[in-house]
Amino acid sequence: MNIDVPAMIGAVIREVAVREQDGKPARAVIATRTYDTTVDDLWEAITSPERIPRWFLPVTGDLELGGRYQLQGNAGGTITACEPPRRLSLTWEFGGQVTWVNVALTEAGDGAQLELEHIAYVDEDHWAKYGPGAVGVGWELSLMGLALHLESGAAVDPEAFAAWSASADSKAMMTASGTAWGEAHAASGEDPETARASAARTVAFYTGQG
Repeated sequence: MNIDVPAMIGAVIREVAVREQDGKPARAVIATRTYDTTVDDLWEAITSPERIPRWFLPVTGDLELGGRYQLQGNAGGTITACEPPRRLSLTWEFGGQVTWVNVALTEAGDGAQLELEHIAYVDEDHWAKYGPGAVGVGWELSLMGLALHLESGAAVDPEAFAAWSASADSKAMMTASGTAWGEAHAASGEDPETARASAARTVAFYTGQG
């Protein structure tokens, strides 16, 4: 699998924001990326139970407003908003915690833009240790998988992806992504030294050094 790591890193806009969720303080990790496709095709890729496993994970459940979904070996939750082909919101329930994911699609020139916002209540210890990269790097890898799928329409080869995940290019990708999320963290108002330290711990975790 040949992946242009600098291009993948440069394709994502990263933002960290303060939010309030149900009256409680929260933080949002926001990743935005533009794809060379239509809004309708992008919507289908992120909502069709046939296409989601081609770039993400197998999914089961009632994939409509108010329905429950379950990603194989990962999160489940409830679909809380669904406005085809523009907006999708859901709870992200994993490890005994509930967080929230909002996705918005818009036209962007000749392509389509996806904005993904993941909101969580403030866990000071975890946030202080890892910052936004703990969530951001994972989503960025998923958005990369989506890009690979949209380029060909085919499923990402799991064996080829597993081999790539153990490669030097994969570590370079996660290092660059974690570092970039640290920069976004600092840009949001965090002390730059604190943001860099959190990013370094995130990179160490994802690359197996921590």
